[in-house]
Amino acid sequence: MRLVNLTFQDPINNIAFDEALLNELDQQPGEETFRLWESPDPLAVIGRSSRIYDEVNLEYCAQQCIPVFRRCTGGLSVVAGPGCLMYAVVLDLRKRPELRQLDEAHCFVLSKLRSALQAAGVDVSIKGSCDLTIGERKVSGNALRICRNALLYHGTLLNTFDMDLIFKCLKMPHRQPDYRQQRSHEEFLTQLNSDPQKIRDSLVHEWSAIENTQELPKQAMKKLVDEKYSQHEWNFRI
Repeated sequence: MRLVNLTFQDPINNIAFDEALLNELDQQPGEETFRLWESPDPLAVIGRSSRIYDEVNLEYCAQQCIPVFRRCTGGLSVVAGPGCLMYAVVLDLRKRPELRQLDEAHCFVLSKLRSALQAAGVDVSIKGSCDLTIGERKVSGNALRICRNALLYHGTLLNTFDMDLIFKCLKMPHRQPDYRQQRSHEEFLTQLNSDPQKIRDSLVHEWSAIENTQELPKQAMKKLVDEKYSQHEWNFRI
């Protein structure tokens, strides 16, 4: 599996790049990818079908110059930035046809994430449809997109993040997993509070990912930014 340990300075490129990696493998057979990145600045990312005005405090984000982008996968809104490790895995459905089933995809990826974090000394559990928790408090939210030949599964790992940003940027979600029990963000979320490099190394080891010099789809990323992710019609369409 190809390791892509790459963060772009412009947050919009980071959002578009995950989809570019997905499209690359979907369009032609190639190597599967495991990516790690961590935004140098805060940003809010909403799900493909999220209602932006219901989920995001847009006034606060505008005041603080925090950009808001819509991703290509489902799920609810998240806030990223320094101390929130982002990962993405792009898997080949030609080789793994069982992952076309949502339950199988969630179980496969989340089990590997759990194993990696436990190896790094953090005891996490899988709860809801696609959350990782410490006890009853969430540390990781995840989402996926299934195409004809490839699967994108990506998410967040809260570690040493400024949690106030989440509390201020995001409204109380209308859709909640049962285990949340109507708890506020402050009561529901927590952090891994572990050595960042140890977590990275454990994740890379779990996925058997190796860096290589294969050309990355940066031109495809730029095209997605120009035609989709920079467009008001995409980000504010719901």
